[in-house]
Amino acid sequence: MSQKKLIPFFSIFVVSILFLNPYPSFAFPIYAQQAYENPREANGRIVCANCHLAQKPTEFESPTSVLPNTVFETLVKIPYDLSAKQVLGNGQKGGLNVGAVMILPDGFKLAPKTRLTDELKAKTKGVYITPYSPTKENILVVGPIAGEKNEEIIFPILSPNPNENKNVFFVKYPIYVGANRGRGQVYPTGEKTNNNVFNALFSGKIQEIKEVNKNFEITIVSTLGETKTQTVPKELDLIVKENQNIVQDQALTMNPNVGGFGQTESEVVLQDPARIYGYLAFCISVIIAQAMFVFKKKQYEKVQLAEMNF
Repeated sequence: MSQKKLIPFFSIFVVSILFLNPYPSFAFPIYAQQAYENPREANGRIVCANCHLAQKPTEFESPTSVLPNTVFETLVKIPYDLSAKQVLGNGQKGGLNVGAVMILPDGFKLAPKTRLTDELKAKTKGVYITPYSPTKENILVVGPIAGEKNEEIIFPILSPNPNENKNVFFVKYPIYVGANRGRGQVYPTGEKTNNNVFNALFSGKIQEIKEVNKNFEITIVSTLGETKTQTVPKELDLIVKENQNIVQDQALTMNPNVGGFGQTESEVVLQDPARIYGYLAFCISVIIAQAMFVFKKKQYEKVQLAEMNF
């Protein structure tokens, strides 16, 4: 078979293999969705913290109470230095991506597009929020998306109706939120990413530092006179030099991580409309009763005054 005929055959073979056995996309939140049935562990920690080791602030805003079967707006804020650049998987420097996970009470879910107002559609345009899994519609994830334009992410939520769902009640519910910016330091397999400080594997004196392909090769003469080599990704900034004495576990590079993960929580009350109507009726009745007392007092004063004049 000629070479020209082999090329199309080989291409079809490769495409078939990828289609039948697709390689997973290693990006947030795919890691968590593949490894954990529930992203919130028993101790309350959201599993994203297992890979994004640095702690960063995350802010969350939501209504204190909502009515059943209504769409309400929640806001996740992911503040960070927009000028910061991170080390990407290919070794280049680039901007930070962001992502978020929101764990709602059972029955709450992402509002369908048909229920969104024009204003809410405009606010959420270009941001694709999805359920965590087919069985976890109350858990929502988004990302990775560009951080420069998405420091604030709006989640439109549809509240449940206890009259239709017997597992939902008119009570106060917690909402848990986690958000990350930048790449993590650990893969779910336990391997370190290149977004880490590289430490010396042994003590000794640095004899030579040279560039080989896309890495630094650091030749170290140990205290026992043995020559050993340690490889460090070229994209990291070295803080050691030749003829320098080092000890085991000493940092060889600056910390390239500029991102991190943070989580917070809030509460929302699923309010019964009948309670609101009853409260309003009570307030109106109190106002009318107070007004009647004032009117009666004024009437009594007029009668007393008339008797005195008589």
